[in-house]
Parts: sequence; structure tokens; C-alpha cells
Amino acid sequence: MDRDRHSIILENRKRLVIEGVTDVISFDDISVELDTISGKLNISGSELHIHTLCVEKGQIEVEGRISELVYEDVEQKGKKGVFGRLFGQ
Repeated sequence: MDRDRHSIILENRKRLVIEGVTDVISFDDISVELDTISGKLNISGSELHIHTLCVEKGQIEVEGRISELVYEDVEQKGKKGVFGRLFGQ
């Protein structure tokens, strides 16, 4: 994967593949919060679950009923997500 690449593929609002993920901040069945190389990304929906997570490639696949994708430009310093806690970042 090109480390400077960020892409999103949404199929039928049921399957979402994202490249360029640097951290998973939080997730549950109605939201997934990610840090990407293009900023923080919030995914909203219902019955959401992480189908695939590849730390090495910075790729995640989310399945469920996806209703919203929102980018935030504000960074939260000091808050570590799943990748940060696992790898001491």
C-alpha cells in the first residue's frame, strides 16, 4: 500500500473498505471512529461490525447499514485508539 494514499469504497451502503487508516479510536454497533491520513473519520449506521482489520496495510472493512461518513479536521492529542494501545504509539 502507498502510505500516502487514502481511499474509501462504499458498496450498496452495506460494505465499506477504507485505506489509509492510522488508528481505530472506538467502535460499536452504531459508530466507528477512525484516524486516517486525511483526518479523523466518523462512520455512523446500525448493525456495524469490523469485518477485516489489517494493521500493516492501514486497511479496514466495515459491514452493516452505513448511513453517514463525516470527517473532522480537529486533532485530539493524547487520546490513543486500538492501534496506539497495541503498538505503544
